[in-house]
Amino acid sequence: MGVIPSGPSSDLLLQTLVKNKKHNLALSIYRKMVCSGALPRYLSLSALVECLVHLSAPHLALGAIGLMLKQGYTINLYIANVVLNGLCSNGFVVDAEEFLGEMDRNHVSPDIVSFNTLIKGLHREKRLDEAMNMKRRMESANIAPNLITYNILMDAHFVVDRVDGAMMLLEEMRMKGLEPDVFFYDTLINGFCRKGDVSRAREILNLMSDKGLSPDRVSYTCLMRGFCQKGNLKEVKRLFNEMLKNCIRPDAVTFGSIIGGLCQVGNVEKAVEMFNFMLDKGEEPTNTIYNILIDGLCKAGQFSDAFKILEVMVEKQKNPDIVTYNTVLRGLCEVGKVDAAVKLYKSMVSKTNHVDPDSWTICTLVKGLCMEGHLGMAEQIIRGMTKQNKPTDVAPYTVLIGAYLKEGKVQKALITWKAILQSGSIPDSRSYSALINGLCKCSRMNIAKGIFNKMRTAGPSPTSFDYNLLMAALCREGSLDQAGALFRDMVGGSCEPDVVSFNIMIESAIKAGNIEFANELVGDMQHKGLRPDALTFSVLINSFSKLRMMAEAKSLFEKMKAAGFLPHSVVYDSLLKGLKAVGNAEEIINLIQEMAEAGVALDDELTSTILTCICDLPEGHNISQLLPTPLESDASGLRVEYLSSDTYEAERSPKALGSASALVPAHSSNQKKSAENLSAVPWDVPPGNLLPSPSRYSQGQQFFEEGQTPCGGPRLIRVEDHAVRLLV
Repeated sequence: MGVIPSGPSSDLLLQTLVKNKKHNLALSIYRKMVCSGALPRYLSLSALVECLVHLSAPHLALGAIGLMLKQGYTINLYIANVVLNGLCSNGFVVDAEEFLGEMDRNHVSPDIVSFNTLIKGLHREKRLDEAMNMKRRMESANIAPNLITYNILMDAHFVVDRVDGAMMLLEEMRMKGLEPDVFFYDTLINGFCRKGDVSRAREILNLMSDKGLSPDRVSYTCLMRGFCQKGNLKEVKRLFNEMLKNCIRPDAVTFGSIIGGLCQVGNVEKAVEMFNFMLDKGEEPTNTIYNILIDGLCKAGQFSDAFKILEVMVEKQKNPDIVTYNTVLRGLCEVGKVDAAVKLYKSMVSKTNHVDPDSWTICTLVKGLCMEGHLGMAEQIIRGMTKQNKPTDVAPYTVLIGAYLKEGKVQKALITWKAILQSGSIPDSRSYSALINGLCKCSRMNIAKGIFNKMRTAGPSPTSFDYNLLMAALCREGSLDQAGALFRDMVGGSCEPDVVSFNIMIESAIKAGNIEFANELVGDMQHKGLRPDALTFSVLINSFSKLRMMAEAKSLFEKMKAAGFLPHSVVYDSLLKGLKAVGNAEEIINLIQEMAEAGVALDDELTSTILTCICDLPEGHNISQLLPTPLESDASGLRVEYLSSDTYEAERSPKALGSASALVPAHSSNQKKSAENLSAVPWDVPPGNLLPSPSRYSQGQQFFEEGQTPCGGPRLIRVEDHAVRLLV
C-alpha cells in the first residue's frame, strides 16, 4: 500500500476493517499511519482499542485508552465495555474491577452490560461471593439485574454446588416479575444434570412445556448427556425421538454428548450405532467426536474397531491429530500391544501423516515398552527424539530410570540420569524420587544418599516422600542413627514429617528396643496435629507382638478400634502369632471368635496362622463357641469324624493349608456398615498415651518366626468354600 490516508479517510478505513474483522490489517495500517507522522484521531484510536482486544492484548488496549485521554478525548461506554470484556475474557478480572472504578472517575457510568461482564468474569474464576457483591453494587447504582444477570449467577451457583442458592435466585427473579426464558431453563437443566440430578432436570423440561416454551437443542442435549451418564439409555432414546419429532435437528454437539456419555458408561456398541446414525444423517463428526469414540473403543479393548474409525476419519479427510494418536497409543500400551503401538508411532511421525509427537506421546510409549521389558527399544525412542532436537521433558527419562532400577541395572539407570543432565533438561522431583527409590531397593545406599544430598543443594526441595524413602531404606539396613538424623533434619527444616515419617521412626525405635523414644514420637506426632492412622497402629501392634509384649499389643488393638479403625488381616495375624508364641490359648480363642463376628476377610497368611494356632491348642479347650452353626459333613482338606455328643476330631491333611477368603459367620454387610460409619467415631486417644509403658521387654528376646508349620492333634475345624469354619 503506497499512500496512507489521514484524517476522516483513515478513520473510515480502520472502522471498516474492524467491522469486517480484519484486525491484523487494521493494526498494520495504524502503525504505518503513526510512522508517517499522522496524528491518530478519536475514531482511529477507538478502532485500535477494538483490534487490540480482539487480538487478546487487553493491556495494550488500556494503553490506547490512556493515549485517548492524553489527547483530550473522552472514552464512551461502548469502548469501555469492549475493554472490560477483553480483560475478563483473558482472565484479568482484578484489572477489570479497577477499570470499572476508573470509568466512574472519567465520568463514564457503567451500565448493565458492564456489570454483567464483570459478574461473568468472576463466575469464570469461581468467585461466587464476589459476583453476588457485584450484583448488589449494581442494584445500588439503580441498575436492575436482567435475565442475563440471573442466568450467569444461576450457573455460578451450580458450579460451586450451591443448589439452594440457585433456587433462591429463581424465586427472587420471579418476585421481581422476570419470567425465565428458554436460555434460563437450559442453564437449570445443565446445572442439575451436572450434579447428577437428572430427574429434576427432566422436571424442568416438562415445566418449560407447561409454560408454553419449546425446549431447544441445548435443552435436549444436556438432558440426554445426563441420562447417558446414568446409563438410562431408554430415556436417552425417548428424548432423542422426541427431539426429532419436534423438528429439532441434532448437531455435532448433540451427537458428541450422546456418544461421549455412552462411552463413559462403557456402552461402546450403542456409541458406534449413534456414530453411524450421525453419518447417515449427513452430520459431519468433529475431531473431538472421533477422538471420544476411539478412546471408548480402546478402553473396551476393541482395537480393530478403533482402527476402523481411524480409517473413516482419514477417508473423511479429517486428519488425526496428536490427541487421536495419543489415545490409541495409550490404549495399545495399557493392554501390552507395544508392537502395534510402535508401528503406529512410526506411522505417526512418517512423512505421509507427520504429526509431531509431544512429551505425553513419548512418555506413554516408553512406559508401555518398559512394562513389557523392552527397555532397549524405549531408550531408542528417547534417543531418536533427542537426535531430532525435539523437545522432550524428563518424564520419559524418569520412567526408563525406574524400569532399569527395577531390573537391577544400576549402571544403565545412572547413564540415563546423565543423559537428562546432558540434554539440558532439569530433573524434577519425580525424577529424583524414582532414582532414590530404585537405588535404595538395589541396596546402593551410598549413591542414593549422594543423589539425595544433590537434590537438597541443587535440585528441587525434597518432599516428605523423598525423606521417607531414604529413612525407610536406612532403617532396613540398620542405619538407625542416619535415619534419625534425616528425621531431625525434617523437623528443623521446611519439610515437616508426615504420618508416614513418624511410622517409619516409631517402628525402627521399637525394633531397637527404645520404647521410650517411640512413646515420645507418638506424643510429638499428636502434638503436631497428626493423628495416628491405621498403619501407625498396625506397626505398633506388629512390633509389640513380635517382641511378645502382648499386653501392650492388646492395649493398642483396643485403642485402634476405639479410634474408629477397622483392623486389617495383618493386625489379626500379628496378634495371633504373638499369642501363640506366649502360649495364651484363651486369648487365641477369644480373638478368633471376634474375627468371626466381625467377618474379617482372610488372606493366605492369616488362614495359615489360624490353622496353626488351632492345631497347637492344648487338648481339653472348648472352642465350640467359635461358630453357632454345627457343620458335620466332610470338607476339602480336613476329615471330620463324629466322636461323641461333645467332641469332634479333625485329622490334618496337606490340603488344610489352602487359601481362604472369609471367616464365618461372614457378616460382610456389618463390616461395610462399620466402614461407612468410620468418620462418625470420635478420636479419643489422648496425646502421649498411645503407647503403654515398657514392661517385660528384654534386649535379648528373640522375635518369633512367621509362617510356622501347623502340627496335628484333636481339633474342631473345617475348611470349605474358601472359608475357615470352626465346628460346634
